[in-house]
Amino acid sequence: MTEDRLYFRQLLAGRDFAVGDEIARQMVNFVYLVGDRQTGEAMIIDPAYGVRELVEIAGADGLRIVGALVTHYHPDHVGGSLMGWKIEGVAELLGLAGVDAPIHVNRAEARGVQHVTGASASDLVLHEGGDVVPVGAIPITLVHTPGHTPGSQCFLVDGCLVAGDTLFLDGCGRTDLPGGDPDEMYLSLTQRLAAIPDDTILYPGHQYSPEAFASMGTTRAQNYVFRMPTIEQWRTMFGS
Repeated sequence: MTEDRLYFRQLLAGRDFAVGDEIARQMVNFVYLVGDRQTGEAMIIDPAYGVRELVEIAGADGLRIVGALVTHYHPDHVGGSLMGWKIEGVAELLGLAGVDAPIHVNRAEARGVQHVTGASASDLVLHEGGDVVPVGAIPITLVHTPGHTPGSQCFLVDGCLVAGDTLFLDGCGRTDLPGGDPDEMYLSLTQRLAAIPDDTILYPGHQYSPEAFASMGTTRAQNYVFRMPTIEQWRTMFGS
């Protein structure tokens, strides 16, 4: 796929959009737009905070939103209530006039997305790991990476891995929240993502480090989560 055809934007909530949203500035979520410049179609990965702004950003670039991809069901990624604060997300995207945007989720995450966002079952498209979702002629491969939540998934597109809260440049997603599983996180990092080449660029769900992205090779060399070669050592840090 040529760079001219692939449309890929990394947007930081509270800086690139939703600038006046205090929670967005605190949570430092990344939202991604992925599309096909030739067909003019794009999807939002983890629509949250200023949803209308995200649609307008894509529109200003000549693309229309035709769906959303969800890494996991937490409100800072899909909208809903977070410690009493209301975050825009999937519900607002579905409610926008002129936007037909089915929500693509891992099957294990569907109930959580519905509960948090109020989306109906008919709004969701359920997937298994390994499924490929096209946007225009751009294939997006879904990689099921449980650990942070049961249905957490990453998205692999043209040498880029959008990882949500599975993997950050420094550290990984928490496993002590409801649905978290330390052993599954270890397997996701060391086995399910093992086939991702070192030259793939990692794009995380939050800016928890000075850099906004890095190669998987650099991440594997520098991120402490890859320094524990056995699951027993992993459990001493993350529990069982």
